[in-house]
Amino acid sequence: MKVLSTSRRKVAVVGAVGSTFAYALAQSGLADEIALIDKNEDLARGQILDLAHGQPFFPTVSIHLGDPSDYADAQLIVLTAGAAQKPGETRLQLLQKNAAVVRAVVADVVEQNSAAVMLVVTNPVDVMTYVALHLTGWNKGRVLGSGTVLDSARLRHMLSTHCEVDVHNVHGYVLGEHGDTEFAAWSMTHVAGIQIDAYCPLCGRCTDWAAERSRIEKKVRDSAYHIIDYKGATSFAVGLALVRITGAILRGQNSILTASTLLDGEFGLKDVCLSVPCVVSALGVDRIIESTLPDREHSALSASAAILKKAGEQLAVVS
Repeated sequence: MKVLSTSRRKVAVVGAVGSTFAYALAQSGLADEIALIDKNEDLARGQILDLAHGQPFFPTVSIHLGDPSDYADAQLIVLTAGAAQKPGETRLQLLQKNAAVVRAVVADVVEQNSAAVMLVVTNPVDVMTYVALHLTGWNKGRVLGSGTVLDSARLRHMLSTHCEVDVHNVHGYVLGEHGDTEFAAWSMTHVAGIQIDAYCPLCGRCTDWAAERSRIEKKVRDSAYHIIDYKGATSFAVGLALVRITGAILRGQNSILTASTLLDGEFGLKDVCLSVPCVVSALGVDRIIESTLPDREHSALSASAAILKKAGEQLAVVS
């Protein structure tokens, strides 16, 4: 395997739908070079030109139209290409549409003998992460999905609003599928360092915390559907979530994020990609943080894994 130069941080973004991410990434100063790759070259050229005109207002970065040769020396490949989720459509219904896209991109990446980390964003992200990992044959940590990093941010936002405290003082994780079977891990949720069940009596804002918790969890789970109904697609928050993951990889930050990764016995689950707390660093997922979940949460994680495994089996049948 090639050894990458650490002097230049290059990110290849596959799919012009990732332009919002490229926009946020350019402003972050994390990358020295951004290659935007799309079969629709006119769309990609337009996005690049639009971004380039903003260069006087953000840190120096080279932004250019890319092609598969850019995979060879990229440190990070972010796969956003694929059909977009339509109003009323679940992420798992995108399965067959987007599997072919992922296969084609991965074939190009492997052909270039890339030493990069691959971050999968294409939905359904957990199954697509599993597909990409097995097609590359790479160490499992080098291929990860964006998972529930955004969903966890949504949970923190909604708790912040409900509790009327700064979102930066709220910590919590959404685990499982990035989709309809995801769940809030309340056992891992804290406000001001206080576990949420202990904080609520101190806060005094809830007359029925169980009902409020269910409402918030459902609102987090359904957020994407509402946004898609309103404006056709999610863009801004997911772009920022991807910048957060990118920073952890390019800077080797050892950040604990709920990325989608392959489980190999952790939490009693095997051969499935889903979101659990894991340490994300320069080589991708360095390790999984395997905590002891309460029975309800462990059952929810197992149920989510079962749904994703079934979806993967369906894909194997039609492939």
